[in-house]
Amino acid sequence: MQKVIDIKNGITRMPAWRMSQPVDFELLKGENLAIVGPNGGGKSMFVDILIGRHPLLGDNPKYDFSPTDKELVSDNIKYIAFRDTYGGDNDKTYFLQQRWNQTEISEETTTAGEKLEEAYRLSGEDNEKKRLFRQRIYELFHLESILDKYVILLSSGELRKFMLASSIFASPKVLIIDNPFIGLDAETRDQLKELLRLMAQDGDLQIVLVLSKDDDIPDFISHVVEVKDMIVGNKTTLEQYRNSRQPIPPHVLDADKAKAIIDLPYKQTEYHSEEVINMKDVSIRYGERTILKDLNWLVKNGERWALSGQNGAGKSTLLSLVCADNPQSYACDISLFGYQRGSGESIWDIKKHIGYVSPEMHRAYHRDIKAVKIVASGLSDSVGLYMRPDAEQLKRCLFWMDIFGIGDKSDCSFLQLSNGEQRLVLLARAFVKDPELLILDEPLHGLDDHNRRLVKDVINTFCERRNKTMVMVTHYKSEYPECINNSKFLIKNN
Repeated sequence: MQKVIDIKNGITRMPAWRMSQPVDFELLKGENLAIVGPNGGGKSMFVDILIGRHPLLGDNPKYDFSPTDKELVSDNIKYIAFRDTYGGDNDKTYFLQQRWNQTEISEETTTAGEKLEEAYRLSGEDNEKKRLFRQRIYELFHLESILDKYVILLSSGELRKFMLASSIFASPKVLIIDNPFIGLDAETRDQLKELLRLMAQDGDLQIVLVLSKDDDIPDFISHVVEVKDMIVGNKTTLEQYRNSRQPIPPHVLDADKAKAIIDLPYKQTEYHSEEVINMKDVSIRYGERTILKDLNWLVKNGERWALSGQNGAGKSTLLSLVCADNPQSYACDISLFGYQRGSGESIWDIKKHIGYVSPEMHRAYHRDIKAVKIVASGLSDSVGLYMRPDAEQLKRCLFWMDIFGIGDKSDCSFLQLSNGEQRLVLLARAFVKDPELLILDEPLHGLDDHNRRLVKDVINTFCERRNKTMVMVTHYKSEYPECINNSKFLIKNN
């Protein structure tokens, strides 16, 4: 049987990138693989070894992609990492509000259509079959509607579709994708699973999915490798893995920690208003493109909303108006905590009462600093400006890091944490000021099943406190915390 990837006794030369045990692994021709395991367990480091990113002591991985006319490993294996779907590691000029500040975009910025055409051109010889396949991808992901948009302005779901299409156009032999289904609406998730299944069936492409959520494993996957405690487990069949899975308990938040959340002292400076968010006939346009049209929305004190809708329907744009990250918010009829936008309290006064996490925020944090400083930045609502917390503030930061199960990561460099651990850090940042309004835009992105249950427990417990209101965006109904009592669905404007 042809060994497409073969690693024997793999130990990286650099100690910082070593697994706890040497790696022994084979990917055979025709196998489609899921790599699963807990956050921080070593999945991404294992993939880095698979693709030859880290040189090994002794023999490096052996590859056999035949038949192929491509000589380089990088041409035969394409890896879409979690970070790539937020703009990539090289996107150092990105800032949190940039997506909604089109005047800040450089003239050199390219559109999604230009980037996709470039990827298609570089993929090799053009022919009718390839053109038909490209058109099929465009139709499947509804890419025609984003071709004229700058890449930096794409929603997280649109950006994920864009990255997937770019990599598929490259015609690799092995396509490795980190959590391909998060951030996609239900229809697109189903369509993507079907596309990957058909591509795998054709036999010319092998799929490797790196998944945090077991329920996301598609049926076309033939084998599973579990990576945990920095150890690469044995490859098993999908059926064997599913039969061996242990169910997640209904609740995982420790009772003492739940009580500690409930018993947190209330602040003297809290807002107490019957209406927390009030939007009247709100419309947002960018050039000829209408994102929101005549939207009315009233959120009352103590309500917990689930906000959902198609990719590109305007969910994150709507929340950017609430948080005043969108400059058009000042031209709209919006009241927060009873204060009309543009009058009364400044937005910085209002932000003190809002806890916020989003894919755009995750994308904006690319400074390699201690995790506890990221959490502390939530006390001053800064992204890119970091304060040294005093003793009391440090205690609050460590409290919330412990609540989210990352108390031992406080002094770790943020960029050296796994993507799931980074998301937990940003969640601690959202809760650290004990806000009256929680804005959680896809908060469970990249979290394993245990941590997903933990975060839902924390949200439910936090919302038991008085004077707490929440808006949560998610594409999975299974992610709704039990405290959700209202919902709003946005339809994409054509």
